[in-house]
Amino acid sequence: MTKQYQITLPAFSRGFHIITSEILSAIDELPEQGLLHVFIKHTSAGIMINENADPSVRVDFETVFNKISPENDPDLTHTMEGPDDMPAHIKAALVGHSVQIPISKHRLNLGTWQGVYLCEFRNRGGNRKLVASIIS
Repeated sequence: MTKQYQITLPAFSRGFHIITSEILSAIDELPEQGLLHVFIKHTSAGIMINENADPSVRVDFETVFNKISPENDPDLTHTMEGPDDMPAHIKAALVGHSVQIPISKHRLNLGTWQGVYLCEFRNRGGNRKLVASIIS
């Protein structure tokens, strides 16, 4: 059986944000076992699973990603939507647009220190739309 949910996140500032609770609050109930697939419907933001305890991890991600693909790079040609747009596309391509999480005993079977991140790569990305599918 498959259930699907459309989730609209509020606008987040640029950076890495733990959204596990936002996803879970949009879902009725998790089955005994199965799989949760979460897909982000944007090309300038990503979604991933990583450290959920120490906030400095998210600061370090922002620092490193900005070194990998900085704004105002003179080699980039896609610049009509602002200096943060093409770097945002590159960063989103590196992170990816979906995650899969096992469901066990009606809970997400994440590791102790894992959380789902929204990776907002735009300075003003706005609301982001997710599709959460539960396969049981």
